[in-house]
Amino acid sequence: MEEDDAGRAKDAAEEEPPEHPTPLRGASEGVPGYPKEKTPGVASDIAALLGGLKTTLTQSFSPMVTTMYPEDKSPRSERYRGRHYLRRYDNGLERCIGCELCAAACPVGCILVIAAENTPEKRVSPGERYAKTYEINMLRCIFCGYCEDACPVQAIVLGPEYELSDTSREKFIYTKERLLEPLPPDVQARLDAKAKPPAAPGAAPKAGA
Repeated sequence: MEEDDAGRAKDAAEEEPPEHPTPLRGASEGVPGYPKEKTPGVASDIAALLGGLKTTLTQSFSPMVTTMYPEDKSPRSERYRGRHYLRRYDNGLERCIGCELCAAACPVGCILVIAAENTPEKRVSPGERYAKTYEINMLRCIFCGYCEDACPVQAIVLGPEYELSDTSREKFIYTKERLLEPLPPDVQARLDAKAKPPAAPGAAPKAGA
């Protein structure tokens, strides 16, 4: 036991730091001074000034790229996502079949679709159903394009139009009539001809007809 206590005391004495440690710098050594730096001259100041003005002088002689908006508008990219449009087929039928996949894919719920059944007397789309009501709240829309990706018949597309400002919140509710593309000219002319009342039998033709 006594030998163990003596061994522990010896180990503790070896671990204690010395009372007067050896200094890292001798008494005759002074404090090192700061590194010497070269004093900048007039020439170096002028060179630094010219280097800073290089970009400004280069742009001064470049051609102007300012677009005189709104008379001139910059072109949009092919994948730009702007105002929504509901497309038609070439025969005038609406592409939308009222499946509501666009409304389900919308992350902010800004699309409202109410479907109705097509009838032989009134066929709006080539499918069994069509969109009786189609509304988009443009104030909530984030133009993510998910509705365009989810549509199985490419009925809803995002076009290049980006000027969407208006004067009231109600005008930002885009209805189906506002979103739907106009009829092709030949289909519109055929519908206009059907809408004209038939001429009475025996009536004299108008002058110049």
